[in-house]
Amino acid sequence: MSSKGLRVLVLAGGPGRERAVSLQGGGQVAQALREAGHEVTERDILPNDLSALDEFTQTGGDVIFPVLHGLWGEGGGLQRILSDRDVNYVGSGPGAASLCINKHLTKLTVAEHGVATPQAELLLEGQTPTIQAPVVVKALEEGSTFGLAICKTQAQADAARESLSKDYPKLLVERYVPGKELTVGVIAGETPGGETPDSEPMALPAIQIVPPGECYDYDAKYTSNDTQYLFDIDLPAQTLQQIRDWSLTAYRVLGVRHLCRVDFMVDDLGRPWLIEVNTIPGFTTHSLLPMAAAKAGLNLAQLTNRLARLACKDISNTRAPTG
Repeated sequence: MSSKGLRVLVLAGGPGRERAVSLQGGGQVAQALREAGHEVTERDILPNDLSALDEFTQTGGDVIFPVLHGLWGEGGGLQRILSDRDVNYVGSGPGAASLCINKHLTKLTVAEHGVATPQAELLLEGQTPTIQAPVVVKALEEGSTFGLAICKTQAQADAARESLSKDYPKLLVERYVPGKELTVGVIAGETPGGETPDSEPMALPAIQIVPPGECYDYDAKYTSNDTQYLFDIDLPAQTLQQIRDWSLTAYRVLGVRHLCRVDFMVDDLGRPWLIEVNTIPGFTTHSLLPMAAAKAGLNLAQLTNRLARLACKDISNTRAPTG
């Protein structure tokens, strides 16, 4: 690929509860891109304020690097706007973004391709589940463990449904899988010489997450220094390979582009279960995909440079999910 610097617009902030995390990650990405030799502008963006995109077009920018989280920022809303404007941008198109933010549709799609995922039911307002505790009750389209409750008893599950339904009209009730929590980052690969933009994806080293409490919640993700991130994982090699293979399967069948993070639980019998897929993983100092990339030999400047250059070459911004 050309070594000429790009004019990159990093978008961060946005609406929703993960705004602060987005701003942190956006700052990290912007600094890394500058280290890689690019001209970088950082801008906030909101559904009712798209002035950053107007400026990008007027000044002849090369590529947009969104670092937003939540339903609008990573769930297809922003991606649809970027695709409609026919600009280069890092990350999945609107089809894959809206599919992956929906935890239920994600599970149904990967299950059709042989990937194990815990039994779950989608609940609309007023509906009650048939799956009994222990369960996880979670918002259908939310991130950073917002709108999530681990319920060991049926009384806890009933209370969680009643509480969460006040804020979320659609809930997912999923069979609780105790065990090891693992995550695998996937990034687009490059062919020798870089002639093919989005070639075979590569699965980064798996990370086992050991939070200080029972749940890898918001504090454990972004503020705690007690959360452990392990690359030396006490699991058979074939199990770790299965997790990597399923991560690549999810990337392909969900239509993901450039990058994602795939989360798993491995139960006490050693069986892996896919939980969800995140199409804009975090980029803070505590975030997992950059950590795994570094383990694989890609520092943050190299990682963001690869993603930005791939987005400039890849014209399939609106690629629909397959499968």
